[in-house]
Amino acid sequence: MISSLLFPYRRLILAFRAVSQGLRRLTAAREIGLRYLFESYAFDTDRRELHRGTDVIAIAPKVFDLLNYLIGNRERVVSKDDLIRAIWGGRVISDTALTTRLNAARKAIGDSGDEQRLIKTFPRRGFRFIGTVHETLGPAAATVTNRSPKPPFALLAKASLAVLPFTNLSSDPEQEYFVDGVTESLTTDLSRMVGIFVIGRNTAFSYKGKHVNLKQIGRELGVRYVLEGSVQRGGSRMRINVQVIDAETGNHLWAERFDKPIADLFDMQDEIGARLANQLGTELVTAEARRAARAPHPDSMDLYFQGMASVHRGSDPANLALARKFFEQALRLDPDNVEALVGTAFVDAMRGTSMLTGDRSARLMAAETSLTKVLASMPDHALAHCLLGVVQIFTKRAAQGIAECERALALDRNLATAYVWIGLGNCYLGRAKETESYIMEAFRLSPRDNRAFSWMATAGVAKSYLAADEAAAYWFKRSIETNRNVAAFVHFYLAAALAHLERIEEARASVEAGLALDPNFTLSHFHASAPTDNPTCLAQRARIAEGMRKAGLPEG
Repeated sequence: MISSLLFPYRRLILAFRAVSQGLRRLTAAREIGLRYLFESYAFDTDRRELHRGTDVIAIAPKVFDLLNYLIGNRERVVSKDDLIRAIWGGRVISDTALTTRLNAARKAIGDSGDEQRLIKTFPRRGFRFIGTVHETLGPAAATVTNRSPKPPFALLAKASLAVLPFTNLSSDPEQEYFVDGVTESLTTDLSRMVGIFVIGRNTAFSYKGKHVNLKQIGRELGVRYVLEGSVQRGGSRMRINVQVIDAETGNHLWAERFDKPIADLFDMQDEIGARLANQLGTELVTAEARRAARAPHPDSMDLYFQGMASVHRGSDPANLALARKFFEQALRLDPDNVEALVGTAFVDAMRGTSMLTGDRSARLMAAETSLTKVLASMPDHALAHCLLGVVQIFTKRAAQGIAECERALALDRNLATAYVWIGLGNCYLGRAKETESYIMEAFRLSPRDNRAFSWMATAGVAKSYLAADEAAAYWFKRSIETNRNVAAFVHFYLAAALAHLERIEEARASVEAGLALDPNFTLSHFHASAPTDNPTCLAQRARIAEGMRKAGLPEG
């Protein structure tokens, strides 16, 4: 009873805490002189100026304060009352007046109430700045720390990239629109990468047709990496060359060639952007991790990048354990590092899904707890939705899990792994025939993905459920050949398929390989680990269990 009476007061205290934290940040931004960088904008709290490139955008004082508060508190949704207390000192203002200021703030940064690309409205909850932001010291603070004045983008923080307009090498000048479309599509896709700041399209296009040294571009824009490319059309084929340059050293970091028959040009723009973004994302994370490893005092995001680099090296227990160590260190330095928290959830989810014995349920529960916390503050975090879907798929909530993965794809169309999990969820709902098409879509988006071996294993599982043993064996073997550190279950499933094909010696060898990785696994564990109550799927699993028994797996 007492607890229920105190609840409204607790909420009031929490609200005042949130506002006071926001006011402290607002005051600190004014005193220290911060510059917030997002898209092609620089928001200077010291000079109280909003820049777009080299242009200063006129902005009313209250609108400036409103933007400052939203950007400074971008990790959470701020309520209307929060804004009124912080910007107007608690003075009563009308909803119309607040809406007018919000619309002016959106207009100043090229956003709108319909698009909500940067400032998002959450009905009955409030507002949140959702753009990717990097903080740097403003000119006043730079003077205090004996730094020389620099142009607006020169203090851009850490992992940053400019995508230059691609060059049209085709003889047909009419292809220019397609070349520009590829550049824009790739810029959009890369801007979704966690922890990587991508210069806005309009700023990057100011270099179109100019021959400028890439090191110079890096200095002018304050970016660490520069991406350039060319497009050449010959007959019925299109060839695209892309390279990434370290703007500080001038060294080539990564290069790729994309060569395929021309189909629908607009579909090709999206596909090319997705494929290059997925591959480049891994390369940039690895490059940032190498830099972080050399840093004498790595910060929270440095440690996050090192954790992700460990994830990219493989999902075996050793790499995942190292990744979790980095994510935990990142959270100790910055408890509000949402990406590091998602990283710990990823490790727990992957360990939980690959285990058939041990603390599988505890791992999945820990992942769900972390993801619930993330989504409470960042409801549009695509990977968090996807991972929550994974947990639900493996805890007898496949329909919910599929819906979460579909939500993730609505937020990030290039999240290839979400298609694979949807495919697996369909298996657990007795619809294994639908799985392969989802996996093929993932391969189309990211054909060289570092988790491709697990996608192959998922295809094998679906084929096993359908009693297509030859195809199942093919996919499982491809998975093992791609990554020798696959989870034990891949060997056990392969053994079942081989046993049904009467290749008993091979089946027994596969069981032994699985037991070398998980010595305690038995048929009892296989039955107990069923992630579904669907009768069709359970009948299919019973046939797989019979194959495992035939291959020599202990009953338990």
